[in-house]
Parts: sequence; structure tokens; C-alpha cells
Amino acid sequence: MPEEEHRILIITGREFEDIELLYPYYRLREAGYSVVVAGPSQETLVGKHGYSVKPDTIFHDVIVDQYAGLVIPGGRAPERIRLDEDALRIVRGFFEAEKPVAVICHGPQLLISAGLVRGRRLTSWPGIKDDVIAAGGIWLDEPVVVDGLLVSSRMPSDIPYWMRSYLSILEGKA
Repeated sequence: MPEEEHRILIITGREFEDIELLYPYYRLREAGYSVVVAGPSQETLVGKHGYSVKPDTIFHDVIVDQYAGLVIPGGRAPERIRLDEDALRIVRGFFEAEKPVAVICHGPQLLISAGLVRGRRLTSWPGIKDDVIAAGGIWLDEPVVVDGLLVSSRMPSDIPYWMRSYLSILEGKA
């Protein structure tokens, strides 16, 4: 199996929701995936609750074809990176290549800025429900919503459902 079939990309920025990055990072590694964290720069990123992550790479250097899937944690990070052209290129690239994307909490802000929400069923942190709807998304108040290869959840308490559904898609069981 080619290496890219076992590589997952997490994109984030400052003030990410710590557990929404760390849980999938370790859960995906436990499942045998190589996980790469990308940030806007090589600067260490600090989460909302004080955990820090040193990016393995920067957005500019990401080549979508080298990864099997994408994870976008929430917190303030999506708001901070949603105008970064390379972050938008990455997100669009995963959708165009029809690769699985997992998004949680405020993560859909990045999808909105990339123009990828219209007509899709998804969920998010309730505070951005109106943004999802205004962008043409179909917002559902459920722990996990799967729309094709897009897996979305609302908040940290939904993470087990989120990762179970995402792993099922990655492993071809969905």
C-alpha cells in the first residue's frame, strides 16, 4: 500500500481546541496512520487550554496527493486561518480529490471560506449554525453528520462518534 494511503493531515492555527486536535492525532496514530500537523508557519502553536503543537510542515508546502485524509479541529484556529490562501487551497484540494475530511466545532468556518458548504449536510458548534446556513449548508443538530466523505461534529463530547465515523470511511467500511 503506498505511503500516502496511511498519511493524514491535520491543519490548524493558534488557539485550536486542544482535545479536538490531540484526540484525532493519537487515535489515528493508534489505528496505524502517520499523522502530519500543518500550520501557517513553523512557529509552535498553543491551544486554547495551553497544550502546544509544533507543526511538522507549513500550509504552503502541503501537497494534497501525499495524504489519504484531512482533519480540521475547531477552537479559534479555523477563524485565524480561514483567510490563508494555502489553507483554502488545501481544503479545496481534498474535496476535489474526493478524500475524506473530518471537521468539528468551528472547523466549518474554513469550509465556508473555501466555498465548500453549499448543499452539504453538516453540523458544527451551534454558535456558527447561522454561518453554515447562510453559506448554503444544511445544518443538523446531531453528534455526527456524514455527507459523502465529509464527517462533521459539534463539540468535544461528540469526538468518539466523529472519529468512529471518520475511521470507518478511511477504512472503506462506510
